Amino acid sequence: QVQLVESGGGLVQAGGSLRLSCAASGRTFRMNLMGWFRQAPGKEREFVAAIDWGTTTRYGDSVKGRFTISRDNAKNTVALQMNSLKPEDTAVYYCAAALYGATWAALNSYNSWGQGTQVTVSS
Repeated sequence: QVQLVESGGGLVQAGGSLRLSCAASGRTFRMNLMGWFRQAPGKEREFVAAIDWGTTTRYGDSVKGRFTISRDNAKNTVALQMNSLKPEDTAVYYCAAALYGATWAALNSYNSWGQGTQVTVSS
């Protein structure tokens, strides 16, 4: 019963920045982790970043040092600041939420998903 809506995607040149946002509504008290995954055409969905409701974060190897995840528990929002974007970052980015006990980077641990927002990085 958690609904997630992403925003902020778009087209940028390599080296540029975008900030994605995700707003959660519904039974948000059930959430433990909130995270971001991405999927490029013809590829598997890939873990990008996640944050718990304390301060702990985790990032996929391909985005470490470039992306930063943050959250506002009171407003049930999560953001992904993406800097130094590369063409290989081009994908549909999905916001996801997981219940207590989830594995951070495991796709099947997340039971609520947004519809995705397109990020395209030109070379």
